[in-house]
Amino acid sequence: MAKQAKTAVNPTRNEDYPEWYQQVVKVSELAEASPVRGCMVIKPWGYALWENMVRVLDDMFKETGVKNAYFPLFIPLEFMEKEAAHVEGFAKECAVVTHHRLESDGKGGLKPAGELAEPLIVRPTSETIIGAQFAKWVTSYRDLPLLINQWANVVRWEMRTRTFLRTSEFLWQEGHTAHSSSEEAQSRTKMMLDVYKKFVEDYLAIPVLQGRKSESEKFPGAVETLCIESMMQDKKALQTGTSHFLGQNFSKASGIKFQNEEGNEELAYTTSWGASTRMIGGIIMVHGDDDGIMLPPRVASAHVVILPVFPKNADKDVIISFCDNIYDELKNLKYFDKNLRIEKDYRDVPGKNWDWIKKGVPLRIEVGPRDIENNCAMVSRRDLGLKEKKAYEINELKSQVCDILDSIHCSMFERAKDFLKKNTKEIDSKDDFVSFFNPKNEEKPEIHGGFAVSPWCGEADCEEKIKEDLKVTIRCLPFDFKINQGEKCIYCNKDAKEKAVFAKAY
Repeated sequence: MAKQAKTAVNPTRNEDYPEWYQQVVKVSELAEASPVRGCMVIKPWGYALWENMVRVLDDMFKETGVKNAYFPLFIPLEFMEKEAAHVEGFAKECAVVTHHRLESDGKGGLKPAGELAEPLIVRPTSETIIGAQFAKWVTSYRDLPLLINQWANVVRWEMRTRTFLRTSEFLWQEGHTAHSSSEEAQSRTKMMLDVYKKFVEDYLAIPVLQGRKSESEKFPGAVETLCIESMMQDKKALQTGTSHFLGQNFSKASGIKFQNEEGNEELAYTTSWGASTRMIGGIIMVHGDDDGIMLPPRVASAHVVILPVFPKNADKDVIISFCDNIYDELKNLKYFDKNLRIEKDYRDVPGKNWDWIKKGVPLRIEVGPRDIENNCAMVSRRDLGLKEKKAYEINELKSQVCDILDSIHCSMFERAKDFLKKNTKEIDSKDDFVSFFNPKNEEKPEIHGGFAVSPWCGEADCEEKIKEDLKVTIRCLPFDFKINQGEKCIYCNKDAKEKAVFAKAY
């Protein structure tokens, strides 16, 4: 019987995928639980990843004319009450501030005091309070379009939390725009979805499906919600970005009015769009393996780590000096218009190579006495596993390192794309549909097929029945799949109105 290979993460993905995910977060030093239930502490390695993602996205937003601003964390209750569908959608997730100070309870402890005249909502999202400001800023068609984004934290009081994927507090950006016409606002909604698609595919190496949400899945108060959906290695879906056409719903609630060119008063058309630290969870679950995370090079916390190897009786100073020379040769190289991000780990401790494997750094450069004799270094790509090493002369490494990083990105993207394609099926038989999501695997009842693209009647009752029976939701109504005449709904057999992507999801 073959001996099972040792892995850095236990359990493995096949043994217990949810626990594997939690262990990868831990061993890669991305984040950890905080003293507040459901919240996370993002550690330096994880926050560096987030900062790199922010820089790229921020530049992409600004290229479309968007400017950054900041709005309060606290939202008056009356603002939330103005848009009925919005408040209904977020009511169960709202954290509410009712007092403004603490005082002694006379027993050595503290108790809330100074009750507020009106409770304040800790923002779950900012449409209402930003809308109140837009109403002040917009008076004429000349003030439009108004294109604003903010980088912030939000609070949604989740009952069942998981680091990065669903936490009570998380980091994100939320864009908010106001326009003079419905057509312009809808165009902006699609434009920002395309920005997210480009970012997630070109920088995170994660392929996505684009589409719109069903009525029951759209953002509370929106006319239409567009989304990108990604497939994780357990074949579940993760929503990685959304863009909402809000019509005039929030303008009515907030009073965002403008005088048009004819001198008549109109309500503005608004949009909102957002992406969050949830994308880091997507990176883990799409690219990670049983030895830890695998960071996409274009946003990686570091591109390269230099690791001197110190055999017994070796001259450490000579090895470190050689490593410093490599660092000096590489540090000013430009990769995607930024200097290479390089870590140096000169510790003389066992297992340090494993530390960087678990943390997912794309390239590991190892140097020992024999390498110095040959004026070279041993280079390991994180995407090729543990046994793949190649010797590079220093000048050769300098000239090729950026190409190697891009090769890693392409390899990661193609691997994920092949997985998505392999596990996305067009299904038009109810029996096949049911067995796709419920194959009755007694050893692993959580096993399921992936994404099913199937005809759907468009009726909420049918959608709810599928969700109740199979624990499956409509992830999107995809742009790329069209309904054929005469097709019947996959579940109720009524006339189908559109194709839908069904999946189990986070």
